[in-house]
Amino acid sequence: MEISVQDYARECAEQGLRGDYSRCRSDFTVEQSYDYSEAAQQVWRRLCDRQTKLTERLAHRSYLDGVAALGLLERIPDFDEVSDALRRLTGWEIVAVPGLIPAAPFFDHLANRRFPVTNWLRSPEELDYIVEPDMFHDFFGHVPILTQPVFADFMQMYGRTAEKVIAAGGAEMITRLYWYTAEYGLMREPGQPLKAFGAGLMSSFTELRFAVESPDAHHVPFDIETVMRTTYEIDKFQRAYFVLPSFDALRDAFDAGDLVRIARRWKDAPALDPATI
Repeated sequence: MEISVQDYARECAEQGLRGDYSRCRSDFTVEQSYDYSEAAQQVWRRLCDRQTKLTERLAHRSYLDGVAALGLLERIPDFDEVSDALRRLTGWEIVAVPGLIPAAPFFDHLANRRFPVTNWLRSPEELDYIVEPDMFHDFFGHVPILTQPVFADFMQMYGRTAEKVIAAGGAEMITRLYWYTAEYGLMREPGQPLKAFGAGLMSSFTELRFAVESPDAHHVPFDIETVMRTTYEIDKFQRAYFVLPSFDALRDAFDAGDLVRIARRWKDAPALDPATI
């Protein structure tokens, strides 16, 4: 069911979310309004400097190639400038949003190769943890990997298919697929060490190290049906991380009819425990 911008803004205010939804257009986008203070610029540089020390060692090469192509470390990014570069590489662009937006417009943006990025940045007191996704998570975490054609195609396919899976009773299952790939995905290419590419890991100083390096991290070979059936953690380290052999394998596993079939088959079954799969 679609929700109006006004009703959603009221819900967000009641939940204490900080984004200014009063300026939303009908598709829940806003102007970026590049008027960030020097204090905010310092937070951005501090976050990027600290996280880059880890991503250079633990991130998959496709993410690092994206960072090099876009150049996002020196200052808070100008979304229009980055969109110009992304369009040339994969046909994507980024659009500013005030924070979390409803599922329907989010899927529509992805289906049309637009990635929503929050237009505000966390405070200095929130360097290690923030409840809401902010610009650092959305941009530093998600945007570099959109420079990679195969993953960029997967994200568009996801946006085009999500509503069909939800209609088949698979709302939670399609969310899990996004969570375990775009947010917390790992990759081990043949003959190569384990690396990370998911945005939740790229933007986390502590969980990135845990997911890739800790002997306690539970690594599971990627299987799309298992992924869609497995629960996940919101406010703690994941109890399972799915490992892809390549982005090609992710694209090949993604078929709209199969996802709908999986949703119909398992919608009434108990979810899988990530600690035991």
